[in-house]
Amino acid sequence: MRSAPVIPVLVIEDVSTARPIAEALVAGGLPILEVTLRTDCALEAIAEMKKVEGAIVGAGTVLNDAHLSSAIDAGSEFIVSPGLTEALVESAFKRDAPLLPGISNASDIMRGMDMGLKHFKFFPAEASGGTAALKAIAGPFKDCLFCPTGGINAKTAGDWLALDAVLCVGGSWIVPKWTRDFNHVKQLALAAAAISAR
Repeated sequence: MRSAPVIPVLVIEDVSTARPIAEALVAGGLPILEVTLRTDCALEAIAEMKKVEGAIVGAGTVLNDAHLSSAIDAGSEFIVSPGLTEALVESAFKRDAPLLPGISNASDIMRGMDMGLKHFKFFPAEASGGTAALKAIAGPFKDCLFCPTGGINAKTAGDWLALDAVLCVGGSWIVPKWTRDFNHVKQLALAAAAISAR
């Protein structure tokens, strides 16, 4: 979460684009790559992206133990989930897999803290009330840090990064769907890597 201000949230539709996308993102200064398990080729894409030097590849949209196991077997170095369940946390601990579970309220955070977690994904960030909501929710939890994801773009990322409790943001704007213009991806990554708190 401290490696770059933005974690690209990737929906890979064509596995042949996985490696060049990863190369473009790493060259653009965004080495942390979250490949969502929303497509049939996602696990294969993770394996391909892992071949890129400097890339740290993880799986997103992990919902259960089966997803987590498949993602780890494909080479995932971290796990991101839209929500938080005790079963998923236990599974991640057993596999020694870094887990970033999704939360959207104080009760979620308290349940996560009871399980030993201090880092969370605030999701869906904009739909859950935006920066004002996270600022209010994070207030009582001084030891917790967040990666907001969902509806964030290049124009709003700096506002999120200005919050004390936010280490980075997740965003899908850096890799347009179905793109094969990898130089454009690199330029978007360079711009994202330069985003700082406003």
